[in-house]
Order: sequence, then structure tokens, then C-alpha cells
Amino acid sequence: MNSEVSILEMKCPNCRSKDVGKIGVNQYYCWNCFIEMTLSEGIINTHQVEEDGSLSSLDDLFDENDRRFSM
Repeated sequence: MNSEVSILEMKCPNCRSKDVGKIGVNQYYCWNCFIEMTLSEGIINTHQVEEDGSLSSLDDLFDENDRRFSM
């Protein structure tokens, strides 16, 4: 099974926007609320990009059901 996601199916778990762009393999960026997301085993992991370029996890802000991605 192909683990790549159709960008048209991806919604941001934070703002629910479909304005999501692909930035790498299983890596996405929400242009509406400016968070980065990675998809691993059907779960969306969310990160805030800090000023120094590092990533801070935002996963604790979301219920796991909100972060689940199913095709």
C-alpha cells in the first residue's frame, strides 16, 4: 500500500483548512495557520516552527482522533 497521501485529502487538524502544501515525504505545511505536519502510520503529528527553525510539538493540544488521517 502506498503511504503517500493525496494533498487534496489533507486537512489541517488545527484550523481545518485545506490550504495545505507538501514540503517533503509525508511532510506538510498549513499556509493558513503556519504549522508543519508529518504523517506517520495514519497519525498526523503537528509542529510549530520556531524562530530558529526548530520544531516544537503541538500534539498535546489535539485529541488522537483529531489527528487520525484515513483515506
